Amino acid sequence: MKHRSHTSVLALIVIAAGLSLFTYKFMRLGLPLSPDLDANIWTIEARISFNGNGGPVKATLRIPSEPPGYGVLNENFVSRGFGLTTGESDVKREAVWAKRRVTGPHALYYRLAVFQEPAAADQRTAPPFPTPPVLEEPFATAFEELVADARAQSADIASFAAQMLRRLNNPAPDEHVSLFLSQRDNPLKTAQVAKTLLAGARIPTRIAHGIELRGEPRSASIQAWLEVYNGDRWLYFDPLTANQFAAGDLLTWYYGDSALVSVTNARRVETDFYIQRNIVDSMAVAERRASALGSHAMEFSLFNLPVRTQAVYAVLLLIPLGGIVMVLMRNIIGVPTFGMFTPILIALAFRETRLLYGLILFSLVVALGLAVRFYLEKLHLLLAPRLAAVLTVVVILMLMISILSHRLDLETGLSIALFPMVILTMVIERMSIVWEERGPATAVKEGVGSLLVAMVAYFVMSIDQLEHLLFVFPELLMVLLGICLLLGQYTGYRLTELARFSALSKSKSS
Repeated sequence: MKHRSHTSVLALIVIAAGLSLFTYKFMRLGLPLSPDLDANIWTIEARISFNGNGGPVKATLRIPSEPPGYGVLNENFVSRGFGLTTGESDVKREAVWAKRRVTGPHALYYRLAVFQEPAAADQRTAPPFPTPPVLEEPFATAFEELVADARAQSADIASFAAQMLRRLNNPAPDEHVSLFLSQRDNPLKTAQVAKTLLAGARIPTRIAHGIELRGEPRSASIQAWLEVYNGDRWLYFDPLTANQFAAGDLLTWYYGDSALVSVTNARRVETDFYIQRNIVDSMAVAERRASALGSHAMEFSLFNLPVRTQAVYAVLLLIPLGGIVMVLMRNIIGVPTFGMFTPILIALAFRETRLLYGLILFSLVVALGLAVRFYLEKLHLLLAPRLAAVLTVVVILMLMISILSHRLDLETGLSIALFPMVILTMVIERMSIVWEERGPATAVKEGVGSLLVAMVAYFVMSIDQLEHLLFVFPELLMVLLGICLLLGQYTGYRLTELARFSALSKSKSS
C-alpha cells in the first residue's frame, strides 16, 4: 500500500506541475488553444506637425499608460534631430521632444501597436472621494439645485450621473445649467462641468480621452468621455447623450483635462492620427507579449527549433498520446495486441496513408509476408537468417506494391514505404509464432486487436487540436505521464473479462 500511495502522490505532483505551466502560458502569455486562431494587431500612429520660428521648441504629447482592455506590443518614437524624454506617473505618461533651434516645417511621430487583452482590466486602486467645490453665488445655489434634482430622480450612482448629464444636454436648459455650461455640443466641456457637479456629491470621476479601434485603415481623432466610479468599478458615459456604454473597442489614450499636445515657440500645430489593423497569427502575438512581459518561457519553445526538427517533434509528441490509448485499450478494455509499440507505429503510418488505404496495404503486406514466413519455416532456418529473409521479402513486397500503384496512378500506394519495415517484419514473425503455438484463432485475434488499437490511436492522433496543444504546450506530456502512473496501479477486471466471466456470476447467483 505504501508504494501505491507514493505513486499516486508522485502522479498528482507531475500532473499539477504540467497544468501549472500550461495555465501560465495560456493565461499570462496568451498562447492559443486552437491552431487556427488569429488576432487583431492595431497600429496607431500620431503625427505632430508644426512650423518652427527659429528658436528652441519643446513638444509634449500625452501617450497611453497601461490602457484597460489592451496590451501594448511595442511603441516607437520617430523624430529627426530632436531629443526625446518620456515621463510616467500613475495615470499620466507623456513624451517630450526638444531641440535648440527649429526653423520651418517639422513632423514628430509616435507609433503604438496594441492587441485586445480582456484580462488587462483597470487594476488601479479605488480613487479617493473628491472634495466638493467651493462656489460663490449665484453658482452655489445653482449647484445645490442641480445636485438635489438629480439625486431626487435617481436611485444609484449610475442613474445619478446619467441624470446629471441629461440636464446638462437639455436642448432648452434652465438658468441653473446655463450658469455652468455656455458652450454646447462640446463633449470635453460637458464632461468637465459634470465632473465638477458630481464632485459636489462626492462621486469620483475622471475624464478619459481615447480612440475607437474598428473598421478599415483610416484617419481618426481623439474623443472624450466621462468615467464614474460606482464603488466597485468604473462606468463609461457619453457626455453628449448621457448613455452608459462598455469600453468595447475604445483605446484609452490618456486621462485628465489637459491638452493632448502642446508645442512651444511654434505655429500651425496640427495633430493627426491614423489607424491600421493587421491580422496575425496568435502565436506571434503571444511571442511579442512574452517579450514585453520579460518572460523567458518562449525562449524554450519548440518554435525556436529548425523547421525540419519541428516537423519531427510534431510527430514524436503524438506517440505518448498513442501510448495512453494503448494503455486504455489493453489494461482497461482488454484488447489483445502484438506488443505495446506496434499499434502506435501503425497508427502513425495511417496518418500518411489514410485509414482505409492503410488497412488494405498493411493487411496485404502482412498476409503475403506471413505466407512467405510459413514457407521459410519448412527450410528450418535459424532465427537471425529467417528474420533477415522476412525483412528482405517485406521490402520486396513494398517495392512491388509501390511500383504497381504508380502504374495504376494510385498515389496512396506510394505511401506504403512509410510503414516501419522492422515493425512489419516483427508482426509477421510474431503472428506466425502465435499461429503455431496457440492456434490461428489467437493469432488472428491479436492481429485484429492490433489493428483496432491502431485505428483508435489514429483517430485520436489525427485530432488537430490535440496535436496543436502538445506542440505549443509540451508540458502537457507531464499530464500524460501522471495519467500513465495512475493507470499503472489499476489491477481490476478488464471490460472484456467482465463479459468473459459473466456466466460464472450467473451460475453463482442461481
